[in-house]
Amino acid sequence: MTLRIRPISREEHLAFIASRPSASPMQAPSWGEVKPDWRAESLGWFEEGGQRPAGAGLVLLRPLPKLQRYLAYLPEGPLIDWRAPDLGRWLEPLLAHLKGRGAFSVKMGPPVVVRRWSADAVKAAIADPGARRLRDVPPTEYEPGAADIAERLRRMGWRQTQPGGEDGFAAGQPRYVFQVPLAGRTLDDIHGGLNQQWRRNVKKAEKAGVKVVRGGCDDLPAFYALYTETAERDGFIPRPLPYFQRMWTALTAEDPDRMRLYLAHHDGEVLAAATMLTVGAHVWYSYGASTARRREVQPSTAIQWRMLTDAHAMGAAVYDLRGITDTLEDTNHLLGLLRFKAGTGGHAAEYLGEWDHPLNRLLHKALDLYMSRR
Repeated sequence: MTLRIRPISREEHLAFIASRPSASPMQAPSWGEVKPDWRAESLGWFEEGGQRPAGAGLVLLRPLPKLQRYLAYLPEGPLIDWRAPDLGRWLEPLLAHLKGRGAFSVKMGPPVVVRRWSADAVKAAIADPGARRLRDVPPTEYEPGAADIAERLRRMGWRQTQPGGEDGFAAGQPRYVFQVPLAGRTLDDIHGGLNQQWRRNVKKAEKAGVKVVRGGCDDLPAFYALYTETAERDGFIPRPLPYFQRMWTALTAEDPDRMRLYLAHHDGEVLAAATMLTVGAHVWYSYGASTARRREVQPSTAIQWRMLTDAHAMGAAVYDLRGITDTLEDTNHLLGLLRFKAGTGGHAAEYLGEWDHPLNRLLHKALDLYMSRR
């Protein structure tokens, strides 16, 4: 039986997300308001005669200059039955709908985990001089059926976006992430799962008198000052302050707890700040920032521990530290971040990654060429 697809209201979209244990914040209706250069549309899949969506997705449409043609992007989505034996039943109506909207290419990021590595496996891989990339290290566990989903996508004409650059991050959303499972664990269990360095640093921050507080929209400039300092130190291009203000306004209007801001104070100065996003039982560490001053009092560790404890108090099943490097070589500037995240005692996870489906091969190829030269 075929599925039909049509635009759905914000209320229908949010009701569908509320029925699921997890959904990326980038698949919530509010995310379209964070991206004003894209045109956003909420889509629903319906069974024959069905009144409620069986699946949903937020599509962002980016226009080509001077042409009424669009790149269609579903970041970390859509939210469909990825383990259905006939994926074409879900994806073919999507391609047809977006082609009718003028899309020349469709990009999506299936929220499907392929495999996981325990913190101990990651630590051993970092210490192994012969290990170059996490993807080449035997995983602790495989997710059943994920490889089959990838093969079915290939047969339908979808192309997997390869992890870009030497750091292993994908061109869009991260393919490799680090997550701490919280379901069924006490806070003592979670604290006990931290490595010795983490536990020592949590205690050091407490002893030094670091105070972590929740902030509001008015505190975003303080976060931003630390964020730009972090960008200069780590060599990345920062987003502008209005991006974070827009993000705060859109997300908290949808749900007051969708986005939180935390600030670590010490002796009257803000030393670190971070944002946290929540959808259902999944909590994400989103953006972090810190000054190089007084690192010895461990403000960043204090913030992460506060966010972990708050996520646990909220009944979250997962605390997600987001992207990690796939490269294990000592020369990689992101290896320290991987060590830091692995100290939480969670696990690294590889997602299926992002996939493209060209609807107009000439325009799609032109876009690939443009992106490769950026």
